[in-house]
Amino acid sequence: MGSVEHIFIAADEGGPIESKREVRAVADFGLEGDRNAKAGASPGSQLTLIEGEVIDAWNAQGGPPLAPQDPRRNLVTRGVRLNELVGRRFRMGDIEAEGVRLCEPCATFQARTHPGIARFFTHKGGLRARLVRGGTLRVGDQLVDCT
Repeated sequence: MGSVEHIFIAADEGGPIESKREVRAVADFGLEGDRNAKAGASPGSQLTLIEGEVIDAWNAQGGPPLAPQDPRRNLVTRGVRLNELVGRRFRMGDIEAEGVRLCEPCATFQARTHPGIARFFTHKGGLRARLVRGGTLRVGDQLVDCT
């Protein structure tokens, strides 16, 4: 169906983004070392994803470039329409997740990147997901719809 192209975590809110080749995902918690991985983490903050194709589309416009880590999502995927995974379960490597809701761009995203970017990414800003089953997540893992 699709694949994991990049994995990113940030230890602190607004802190530097760290690229990983693999990371441990903990069910109902988040990605180990990420700012959102904590006891009582809301289902919509445990894992965030964005389509690499949407980042490519922004960059193809010829405006200020956007690097894969700039949207500050945990995963950049390729070959999957994330909006279609809201309310659905999917697997990536050892883990299983469930799409909770769209990850719409916010004012902070725009302030940290480029003016007008929030409008472009509306309904294309990615997916918020709950970690149903933990395990190791790796760059290159296939994303497979379980439903």
